[in-house]
Amino acid sequence: MQKAIIPIFLFVVMTAFGQSKYMTKSGSMSFEASQPTFEPIEAKHTAVSALLNAETGELAVLALVRGFRFPLALMEEHFNENYIESHQYPKTSFKGTITDFDKNTLSDQAQTLQLTGELAMHGVTKPITVSVVITQTDDRISLESSFSVKTSDFGIEIPSLVRKQIDENVQIQVLLPLQRKK
Repeated sequence: MQKAIIPIFLFVVMTAFGQSKYMTKSGSMSFEASQPTFEPIEAKHTAVSALLNAETGELAVLALVRGFRFPLALMEEHFNENYIESHQYPKTSFKGTITDFDKNTLSDQAQTLQLTGELAMHGVTKPITVSVVITQTDDRISLESSFSVKTSDFGIEIPSLVRKQIDENVQIQVLLPLQRKK
């Protein structure tokens, strides 16, 4: 009898923990690094992966660098080969925790919390704290954030020839529509 209870107990525990995980493979991330008098420097990625532990507020995000799409193919090529060097640094990631996260207080009314963790990009990992707007509808939790990073903080060099055209402060927007993991 006891031998039969152990597998049932493990199944119940695994199911309970599984219900506190939310994930997406269709999050979006965009960035803009334009100077006002020049051509827009912007890109969007629509296959960002993320996993949220709703019990602890821990969040992990991963984006493959080659997934960013630019309006012009030449911009995309320069981004991948000359700036971000995606052949050497194929992904960017974030791992951190949403401060004061409580899944029981989530609703369709947006609430703003702090997200603290480490952003890894171009072979450099830096601590970062940003605001995140959170809403919940049914079995979906939506996270949205907008923040700025400096290219120099991540060892991304902008050649002097185009330095006036590209802003060193890159504006990043992230939207993660997370669904309960089944």
